[in-house]
Amino acid sequence: MIKLVKIQMKLEKCIEVDHSDKTAVDILGESTKLTKQIIKKTMTKGAVWLSRNQSTQRIRRADKILKPGDRLHLYYDQEILDKQPDDATLIADENVYSIWFKPYGMLSQGSKWGDHCTINRWVEKNLQPQRPAFIVHRLDRAATGLMIIAHQKKIAAYFSRLFQSRQVEKQYRAIVHGKFPDHKTLDSKINDKPAISHTKSLKYDASINQSYLEISIETGRKHQIRQHLSEAGFPIVGDRLYGREADSYDKNLCLISCYLSFTSPIDATKKIYTLPEKLLPGI
Repeated sequence: MIKLVKIQMKLEKCIEVDHSDKTAVDILGESTKLTKQIIKKTMTKGAVWLSRNQSTQRIRRADKILKPGDRLHLYYDQEILDKQPDDATLIADENVYSIWFKPYGMLSQGSKWGDHCTINRWVEKNLQPQRPAFIVHRLDRAATGLMIIAHQKKIAAYFSRLFQSRQVEKQYRAIVHGKFPDHKTLDSKINDKPAISHTKSLKYDASINQSYLEISIETGRKHQIRQHLSEAGFPIVGDRLYGREADSYDKNLCLISCYLSFTSPIDATKKIYTLPEKLLPGI
């Protein structure tokens, strides 16, 4: 039996523009072996950048005429560009901001290799009426759950201040290995910075030796919940980074953001958003 192996192509290229009558697609087509159709898709997915004067930004318009002195940057990685996470789900549209369910594999932030897998880009393309979309906080790629997307710069700045001053209440659910205590506060430092997670056991299934937890955090360190639970001896099921190697590929990460509460930027009232029961994990 012959096994076919798909060869993935990766290309990084910087091109100095010396003509004023050519488009980005024309120049990239002449400088690479990529077809114009592929280049256009690559631009749409945010992997082509334009440097002009002191500014460097993604360029998506295939017909944009360039100027002498411009620089085009192509970051083509077929494996990254082929990725397509599940769709995000709209929970609430509040006009100047919206609340979304971020699925597994969708990113909170893009890279030079593209932004088509980010939740803000997905929102910009799919929310009606169309609006700009600004990230104000993050969830790990492997985590799922509620995220706030701002649609105005001043609203994004408002939410950034709320998160910095810890005025956004967040709760999570997780499935962990082992029989977790009824209540436990985890406060070991993360990267030498204080980190506090409050955990409560909601259910224990002895047949699989797993516990279903509710978690609230006072701080927002990177991978805080995952590290705290792993260090305590209760790694999250499906955690490929801090979990058990033997079963880490059986399931996706069982960590989900399920509750957000904050003062509304619209009318200063307290807003509460919870994840629908059908989207919550369980054991």
